[in-house]
Amino acid sequence: MPTTHQLVKTIAAALTSRGLMLATAESCTGGLIAAECTNVSGSSDWFERGFVTYSNAAKTELLSVPATLIEQHGAVSEPVARAMAAGALLHSRAHLGLSVTGVAGPNGGSGDKPVGTVWLAWATPAGVTAECFHFSGDRAAVRQATVVQALAGLLERWPPAG
Repeated sequence: MPTTHQLVKTIAAALTSRGLMLATAESCTGGLIAAECTNVSGSSDWFERGFVTYSNAAKTELLSVPATLIEQHGAVSEPVARAMAAGALLHSRAHLGLSVTGVAGPNGGSGDKPVGTVWLAWATPAGVTAECFHFSGDRAAVRQATVVQALAGLLERWPPAG
């Protein structure tokens, strides 16, 4: 797997060459993806904005995630991850979006959503897709694995070739 920096450089080159922008909507990573993106010089050319929506209220207020969706499925769920990615596009000037919501631990897990459960979603011109991952390790390891998978997943769904 490429490093986070390599993934960001690949995304940056692809977005810049097409004049496109990225927005992120993060919960359990608390802005780590946005931080990795903005660690690259010139990121203002392709990184439009990042939303850190840690609370359910923030998801609703900043990303227009319906409160009823969170009540029905929980914040760590496919419908909420999809709504977060769509909301990042709705509330930005970006063309692509990605979202993360999960249980980084060490507390907060449950039988159906144990620590390490993370939903990722990507909004691309082809639509919104989502996938659930189960990462192992401590809080830092789960968060770092989430950052890498979110960036790699964007490249899988929106390849830079072409």
